[in-house]
Amino acid sequence: MTELVRITDRGHVRVVQMNRPDKKNAVSLELAWGVITALREAQADDDVWVIGLTGTADAFCAGLDLTTKENQDHFIPLSDQDRYLDDLGWVSRFFLTLREECDKPIIGGINGVAVGAGLALAMATDIRIMSESARLLAGYPRIGGSPDGGLSFTLTQALGYEQAMKFLLENRTVTGPEAQQLGLVSESVPDAEFQDRFHSYLDSLTKISPITARGTKRVIRAATRIDMEKQLHYELVNIGKTLGSGDGQEARQAFIEKRDPVFTGKTFTN
Repeated sequence: MTELVRITDRGHVRVVQMNRPDKKNAVSLELAWGVITALREAQADDDVWVIGLTGTADAFCAGLDLTTKENQDHFIPLSDQDRYLDDLGWVSRFFLTLREECDKPIIGGINGVAVGAGLALAMATDIRIMSESARLLAGYPRIGGSPDGGLSFTLTQALGYEQAMKFLLENRTVTGPEAQQLGLVSESVPDAEFQDRFHSYLDSLTKISPITARGTKRVIRAATRIDMEKQLHYELVNIGKTLGSGDGQEARQAFIEKRDPVFTGKTFTN
């Protein structure tokens, strides 16, 4: 496994840690598929009963790395034909891997900022523990896009329809205590206590039979299941349209230039 993804085993716990601190764990293709591969390997290992997912330094995951220019297709663990036919991509695979492919409990340790695809990844975990100073932010309005990565489902599930709309459209930043109050995370822990609490919670879940834990996730998942592949496709259609619009292009240019965007409602630029 690449050093961009650190794997630590302790008893029946496996911790998957995103390790790109110089980029606040922003997602490159190498990191994205490294996380997906690590989670699939944990699912396949009977000695792993509980999985922890967290970041390094002061970030959980700062979303898509917009600065990466080089072609990284060789990091995608698919054949040429499968890669060509893949109409979901890594952001949607985050959700499908965590919620659909893996039936073991996955605990998100939100140690720092989680934005965009990073927020989608955090919300796809089953239970979330967050440090008090960590920040959650949708980020999509800033770059002219609508949510993807299953956020249209996970945020609505956690917050309800109206609060999910407010959180996304207002592009609000919330820290640990407010995130817990809203229902985005189950616990908000003082920064100095975060690592101890995260790891002790992971250990506590190994006191449960792994068969019971997996069976529980399966029935809870079934009770909330919608046609997720259809929903993920619908997300991709919408984010493609919003990002591809004139306003979407203006939003990203303004973001790069660190200025306020000027929106016109035009579907294309002149």
